[in-house]
Amino acid sequence: MSLVAFHTLGCKVNHYETEAIWQLFKKNGYERAEFEDTADVYVINTCTVTNTGDKKSRQVIRRAIRKNPDAVICVTGCYAQTSPAEIMAIPGVDIVVGTQDRVKMLSYIEQYKKERQPINGVGNIMKNRVYEELDVPAFTDRTRASLKIQEGCNNFCTFCIIPWARGLMRSRDPQEVIHQAQQLVDAGYKEIVLTGIHTGGYGEDMKDYNLAALLRDLEANVKGLKRLRISSIEASQLTDEVIDVIDKSKLVVRHLHIPLQSGSNTVLKRMRRKYTMEFFAERLELLKKALPDLAITSDVIVGFPGETEEEFMETYNFVKEHKFSELHVFPYSMRTGTPAARMKDQIDESVKNERVHRLISLSDQLAKEYASKFEDEVLEVIPEEPFKDNPDSGLYEGYTDNYLKVVFPATEEMVGKLVKVKITKAGYPYCEGQFVRIMDEDAPASMVV
Repeated sequence: MSLVAFHTLGCKVNHYETEAIWQLFKKNGYERAEFEDTADVYVINTCTVTNTGDKKSRQVIRRAIRKNPDAVICVTGCYAQTSPAEIMAIPGVDIVVGTQDRVKMLSYIEQYKKERQPINGVGNIMKNRVYEELDVPAFTDRTRASLKIQEGCNNFCTFCIIPWARGLMRSRDPQEVIHQAQQLVDAGYKEIVLTGIHTGGYGEDMKDYNLAALLRDLEANVKGLKRLRISSIEASQLTDEVIDVIDKSKLVVRHLHIPLQSGSNTVLKRMRRKYTMEFFAERLELLKKALPDLAITSDVIVGFPGETEEEFMETYNFVKEHKFSELHVFPYSMRTGTPAARMKDQIDESVKNERVHRLISLSDQLAKEYASKFEDEVLEVIPEEPFKDNPDSGLYEGYTDNYLKVVFPATEEMVGKLVKVKITKAGYPYCEGQFVRIMDEDAPASMVV
């Protein structure tokens, strides 16, 4: 019996793809081992979004080689796609596959075992126009299932390397999306998170089909689905039609992640983002009308080249005024090979860090304010796992549809079910709650209160 071990760096899409690659190995009779154990094959799924991502990827590759020098070492993902030669130069790396042709990995392993010659399977991603089907009927994590609906991005923001790592926009066939969503629901998942490199761009490369149509079709055709979440969507893709679908939907949750990156028009222009703050604000107003109490989370980059104190304050004030419910704040990080890395006026690290702290404390305050609206309300939660801070307490943690983390007394058999929970104490990073009852039709009668 051959053992395969995985290590995934980076985003949700990478985690999804690792699960898909695992399915390929499983079909070929492999057992899965922990990465810290000795395995016959190690697969490292790399990230290249920052220079640090590259560095971490190299460290993990070396760790696998040290663990078992006789194992076959396969490196895949974004860093493998952009810098295959750099990875091939690490002694002990046997196979490099980028962000396409993952299905060939097993035949490369067989070839390597015969010939004992390193294999570089990375092709030109920019020529790729077809979505690579990778099926994931179930996940190692059993509560929230990701469903990848598209690949690539056509935006070429000045700070971002991702189009070079992932290629141009390619959408997955809608029938495949619906088929896989049904498979996931049949496997017991109540919530599906639609994910991709540029999720909201779904359908831009198709004739007469788009994200709004996909959301409608999923709702109409997937039996037993309770929640549909969009992992991330650009303001420019929040069309009136998408907002209308969200408004009418019984499944799309009250939470959207809309990357802001900056709240200053002058910075957005240097970033080559495709919207103005006026447009972004107008979309937020429409969304909040459609979905009262909508949670809006976002990504912000501070200290982008040339960012003045005034430009930073524009971002700060925009976030405050529009009451985002939580931010992911990143100090700008130079990514070799991007236009922004060559810009003059790079900002001093100490200035970046000070701005990051100011924005994080604003985010914490806004998150508490948002959560406080729901104190004493009964919300639906899907328990995911024992409370990380105190695993033996009998408390479990899970998320409401509007992405509040709730910690409450539960049992192992409630994991992955939909349960009603009363928020007894609102807070951040989590709220405290009291179990009310189980929602599920499939729950044992003894558990339904």
